[in-house]
Amino acid sequence: MGRVVTREELLRECREARRAGRTIVFTNGCFDILHRGHTDYLARARALGDILVVGVNTDESVRGLKGDSRPIVPEEDRAAVVAALASVDLVCLFAEPTPFELIEALVPDVLAKGAGYTRETIVGADVVEAHGGRVVPLAALEGRSTRGLIARILERGAPGSR
Repeated sequence: MGRVVTREELLRECREARRAGRTIVFTNGCFDILHRGHTDYLARARALGDILVVGVNTDESVRGLKGDSRPIVPEEDRAAVVAALASVDLVCLFAEPTPFELIEALVPDVLAKGAGYTRETIVGADVVEAHGGRVVPLAALEGRSTRGLIARILERGAPGSR
């Protein structure tokens, strides 16, 4: 089980891991309403190295990206649930619209991203590659998305409303 850490703790722990020769993989997302698409993606990202670091957007950042109706789950809960997954080692919240500053500070060995991103559209790819790292786009698990899950919930209505 992973842990939610501050940015300073994250950088310190990753420095120590690097000294020990461990490969650091970074990915990020909102992770609002965790589902199988997320768990599958995070497990595949973890398989790319020794330590999986997950940047999780703060509530403010999610609202900027997804609109005022999101997130549904508060940032502390989203971060704790992601950290509880076996594939995840460290979780760090970030308030910026993109994880660029976090990636620039961390400079992971592998930068993984899924759900329709390409190497050209992955934020921080240039930083990682400039330091000899790899950028790995991962395909999403078909039919599994938060947007789709929310749509199905809304279609069916509130429990007991029928």
